[in-house]
Amino acid sequence: MRVALIRHPKPAIGKGICYGRLDIGIAPGFSADMTLWDLRDFEPKAVIASPARRCRKLASAVAEFAGVSPVYDERLLELNFGDWEGQRWDALPREAMDRWAADPIAFAPPGGETGASLIARVTAVAAELSADTVIVAHAGPLKLLPALIEGRKPDLLAASPAFASVVWCQRLHDHTQRG
Repeated sequence: MRVALIRHPKPAIGKGICYGRLDIGIAPGFSADMTLWDLRDFEPKAVIASPARRCRKLASAVAEFAGVSPVYDERLLELNFGDWEGQRWDALPREAMDRWAADPIAFAPPGGETGASLIARVTAVAAELSADTVIVAHAGPLKLLPALIEGRKPDLLAASPAFASVVWCQRLHDHTQRG
């Protein structure tokens, strides 16, 4: 099973702003053409996406290209940064940022969710994949999905994929069956 992971296009928000769950659109000038070109030899059976507006336009274009209907799954939403949403990163309390950096799995911003929560919901999505699929989502889930699909330990601190780029991964065998 092959999976194409695609990060949403560049969002319509200034640099340096925390926007995890903010439902913002995409920056002007986006075209799905390059992303669709990267998928030209792929015939997915499903397109699954975060329901956030910045994922929907690209997911719709990919689904139309593939001849399937997109499925929107809230488990693919970005990490909930709670009270940090919409704030400048450099204006957040340094002590809280240090606590988050020291333990991204257990730390939750005020009113937000932990990295463990993000891992749990994205793990559930990965476990349900059963056919060649395109997933359109956010940096947080996309940092985790390659490892989860390929049977490796996920890393919350992995590098973020570029906006509207395709990352390929493959499940070589069914991890749910015992051998």
